[in-house]
Amino acid sequence: MEEITTDLPEKLEVVDIQFRPGQKVYFFDPDGMQFVPGDNVIMDTARGPEFGICSGGNHTVRRKDIVSPLRKVLRKATAQDMKIVADNRAREKRAYEVCLQKITEHGLDMQLVSAECAFDGSKILFYFTADERVDFRELVKNLAGIFHTRIELRQIGVRDKAKMVGGLGICGRPFCCASFLDDFQPVSIKMAKTQNLSLNPTKISGTCGRLMCCLKYEQDAYEDLIRNSPKMDSFVDTPEGRGTVVEVDLMRQRVKVRMEEDPDTISQFANTDIAVLRSGKAKKNDPPIPADLAPISGSGKRPRQQERKEEAMVLEPIRFRYREEALVEEPAQPEEPEKASEKQSEKPSRSRRRKRSAEGAQTTDRAEKPAEKKEKPALKQKEPDVPAEGDTPAGDPAKKHRRRPNRRKKPAKPQEG
Repeated sequence: MEEITTDLPEKLEVVDIQFRPGQKVYFFDPDGMQFVPGDNVIMDTARGPEFGICSGGNHTVRRKDIVSPLRKVLRKATAQDMKIVADNRAREKRAYEVCLQKITEHGLDMQLVSAECAFDGSKILFYFTADERVDFRELVKNLAGIFHTRIELRQIGVRDKAKMVGGLGICGRPFCCASFLDDFQPVSIKMAKTQNLSLNPTKISGTCGRLMCCLKYEQDAYEDLIRNSPKMDSFVDTPEGRGTVVEVDLMRQRVKVRMEEDPDTISQFANTDIAVLRSGKAKKNDPPIPADLAPISGSGKRPRQQERKEEAMVLEPIRFRYREEALVEEPAQPEEPEKASEKQSEKPSRSRRRKRSAEGAQTTDRAEKPAEKKEKPALKQKEPDVPAEGDTPAGDPAKKHRRRPNRRKKPAKPQEG
């Protein structure tokens, strides 16, 4: 049995065509003709011949980038074709106004977007948006009786409406969907959380009211950065010691770590300078992390935290001296006895000064006492005074005590015989 081999070219020659300015670009087969941007052409479509504008001349694309079947360009537009297009534009404008009037008369809850007329005039297509299903059968009958042609109504979403109408986004540029996006990509609120954006709907929503399409652009980059960064509350080892991650900077690939030994210290490190010991917040069933598990800080390099502690130990006596206004006693060095005695005599301490003052007072008392003893023999030579009545003798030891004032003596009680 013979094998059937098909030698299909990997690349095909195509031309870029737009149905309306600013709309999506489609590939068409030029069918051997040459086109330049700006040419008006008539091409074959699924709904018959249509008018279009060339946005890109003849070029080649890969076969896998083409959606089959690839339709052909029939011809370049003639003057008669341009007149038909102008009549169709005027007919579309009138149809739009009439349809708005009929929607109001029927009281339908729908918003008309646009009206398009086929190139051959065989039908008029109306696009509208609505929150719910709309029964527009009576509306179709009225429009068909006015225009005497086939009428189609299609309900579209708010994103399709923004794509058809166009406009400017919050960035100041034309809508992505109306300029270069071929299809709408799915966008979720999870993308905003991953990119650490505000979850305020007014800031992450487009003009259409849905999440902005540009959230999809950087999602892959953020997912790659997250894979290379530690999670919040992870326990890591750093050159300064172990600690807990309190902040993650995805764009700069840095983290802020609260040190385990000094919780008041928060240091910043690059992702490449740390080692994750526990990913994420600790759970109840997680085993404890060994105290000696320190692949970075325990590799022989002195952690910066230890250096800070040593500096604090050196500076503490100086702070104490200025705080308490006291001299710091330095270690005594061996000196000669004469110099040491001179130094002590020059700068006596307060306690020594107090002791010297007390000793001086005692010496003065001792010096005065012998003088009194010498004067006592002179006093003994005088004649002794005659003690008064009621006084004690001179040699009585009771003289040393203070004399009590005289009190009236109570009359003695008569003694019973």
